[in-house]
Amino acid sequence: MSRKKMKLAYITNDTKRKTTYKKRTKGLVKKVRELTTLCKIEACAIILSPDFDSQLEVWPSHAGAQQLLSEFKKLPQSIRNNKMVNQESFLKQRIAKATQQLKKRRNENRQKDLKKFMFQSLSGKGILQSMNVKDLNEVGVFVEQNLKDIDKRVRVLTNESRS
Repeated sequence: MSRKKMKLAYITNDTKRKTTYKKRTKGLVKKVRELTTLCKIEACAIILSPDFDSQLEVWPSHAGAQQLLSEFKKLPQSIRNNKMVNQESFLKQRIAKATQQLKKRRNENRQKDLKKFMFQSLSGKGILQSMNVKDLNEVGVFVEQNLKDIDKRVRVLTNESRS
C-alpha cells in the first residue's frame, strides 16, 4: 500500500516535526549505509539539529567521518568542486532545464496548431481569413516543409519500386 504524497513545507506542529526529524534522520543514515555497501564507496553522514537539542548524529562514527572529511579536504580543489552545487546553482540549473522544457513544449504546441490550421483550411473552413500575417507565414512555411517531406518520400518509394 503506497503512502500519500506529503507536501514539502515546514511542519509547524512541534511534536510532528520532531517525530518526522527522527524518522527521516534514521532513514537517511540507513540510505547512506546501504549506498556504501551496494556501491563499495566511502561515505559519511553528519546531521545536526539545534531545534531539537539533539546530539550530533554521525555515521559511521566520529572518527570515521573525520578521517573521510580529511581525505576529502586533501583532494585538489578542482576535483573537490567537480560536481558540487549549492542551493543557488542547483535552482539555476533546475530553472534552466524547466525553461528549455517549456520552450520545447511551446514549439510542439505551435507545430500542432499549424498542422490544425493547415488541415482546417484544406477541409474548406475559412480559418485563414482570421489569421494574422505572422501566423499565415508560419503556416506557409509549415506547408512547404510538408510538401518537401512528401516529395522526398515519393522519390524514395519510386526508387525502391524500380529496384
